[in-house]
Amino acid sequence: MEKHWWQNSVVYQIYPKSFCDTNNDGIGDINGITEKLDYIKYLGADIIWICPVYCSPQDDNGYDISDYYNINPEAGTMEDLERLISEADKRGIKIVMDLVVNHTSDEHKWFVEAKKGKDNPYRDYYVWADPVNGGAPNDIRSTFGGSAWEFDEASGQYYLHLFSKKQPDLNWENPRLRRDIYDMMNFWIDKGIGGFRMDVIEYIGKKPLEKITANGPMLHKYLQEMNAETFGRKNLLTVGECWAADTDIAKLYCAPERHELSMVFQFEHISLRGNKWNPKKVNLSDLKNLMNKWQTAMHNCGWNTLFWNNHDIPRVVSTFGNDGEYRVQSAKMLAVMMYCMQGTPFIFQGEELGMTNAYFKSIDECRDIETLNMYKERKEQGISDENILEKVRASSRDNARTPMQWDSSENAGFTRGTPWIGVNGNYSEINAAAEMQDKNSVLNFYKKLIAMRKNHDIFIYGSFVMLPENDDICAYDRIYEGKRMRVVCNYTDQSVHTDLDMNGTLLLSNYNSLPESTLRPYEAAVIEF
Repeated sequence: MEKHWWQNSVVYQIYPKSFCDTNNDGIGDINGITEKLDYIKYLGADIIWICPVYCSPQDDNGYDISDYYNINPEAGTMEDLERLISEADKRGIKIVMDLVVNHTSDEHKWFVEAKKGKDNPYRDYYVWADPVNGGAPNDIRSTFGGSAWEFDEASGQYYLHLFSKKQPDLNWENPRLRRDIYDMMNFWIDKGIGGFRMDVIEYIGKKPLEKITANGPMLHKYLQEMNAETFGRKNLLTVGECWAADTDIAKLYCAPERHELSMVFQFEHISLRGNKWNPKKVNLSDLKNLMNKWQTAMHNCGWNTLFWNNHDIPRVVSTFGNDGEYRVQSAKMLAVMMYCMQGTPFIFQGEELGMTNAYFKSIDECRDIETLNMYKERKEQGISDENILEKVRASSRDNARTPMQWDSSENAGFTRGTPWIGVNGNYSEINAAAEMQDKNSVLNFYKKLIAMRKNHDIFIYGSFVMLPENDDICAYDRIYEGKRMRVVCNYTDQSVHTDLDMNGTLLLSNYNSLPESTLRPYEAAVIEF
């Protein structure tokens, strides 16, 4: 296996809008990230991935970019970002930028020009098609609901938007567009960033008239070209968001000899919840099978990402754990289960505190375009508010986007203004200030877990063996250079019997003692043999 710096790293994901507001306009900003660098250093993370801070009308909270070269005034200035990169570097922390190149905002100068007419040089930067039988070219749907085609009356053609109609899709078949994208990427690389997280990158090879969106025929050619023209010689971290990836597809992205990306986010563990707006409880047996599949398939021929949640996914302790009586124990157990595997951990802001889903009392408290569109569609179907809100509380992206809970002061210390989205009501009990003082907190457990990973190469390079156990227990061994680590997790709120050998040296436990033959509720332990 090729060894790279990012294999022994831990990434902390920041959703800037909800992280820390220093100018009290209710919206988090770049200076808020700089202000909290020592907190991230305390945790032990050494990479920060920040969601988009580029100029944007904010139709999709920054994933609709109107200018790739400038910073959204709400977030700060280019000087603020340069200072963040510099201050992070002093602490041994690298900044990874979010790269959104499947689409732009409809307010981007390229699209403004493209709409001027079919002979405009920027027209072919986007995907256009003639009407079919007086309507849309086909029945491809937008991720945010409705048709993925929007009619442009001036030209009599439709343009493609796989997301909001204010997010027109780029046409990667155009070499001039690709050149402009690579120039922009090199601009950011020259600023000293540590790499890119690539938003819905699996869509750039799309063939929409053939109804192919993800994994199009030219996708990997484009990524190989991108690698050669931008980050390929820089040893940067690159991670692609790939909802449709299985293990075979993932190897195409990140097998070293293919010269594409470092790793990809795959979302099969999220798919175990079933339909987004009608989720089911995840079966541990299915989850273990998935973990085993990815760990064994990618070992020595690719690299895994390890993550439970992000800005698009509800809070892990509310979806995979127990956010009531056993919130602390289950949050720690889930951290052990995921982050002792092989791969690069991606911790989403607040996860390390055991932050929970919000309890939205009204749709007026929500801000997410996907959630609001779902609400509108279901109301039109005659479904009651309470029924819809139940789905929102379980599945809305807004659950991940409530402000970071820093302390017990007003608005959880996020802002002295009016926050753009409401603070979770439990912030007086769950906040960073309180958890830093409590040696048994979720935060300090994450700190110990990260330090343990960094101090033992077995977690980085070791092989993975899933151990046969019942469907209440997840247990696996990591093996490297004659050493063995055993990871044991009780996935339930009940005491569970096990016959596993645990007669070794305890490295980490959420009960602070070696497990016995009966595992306590949500007990997790790492044992060295």
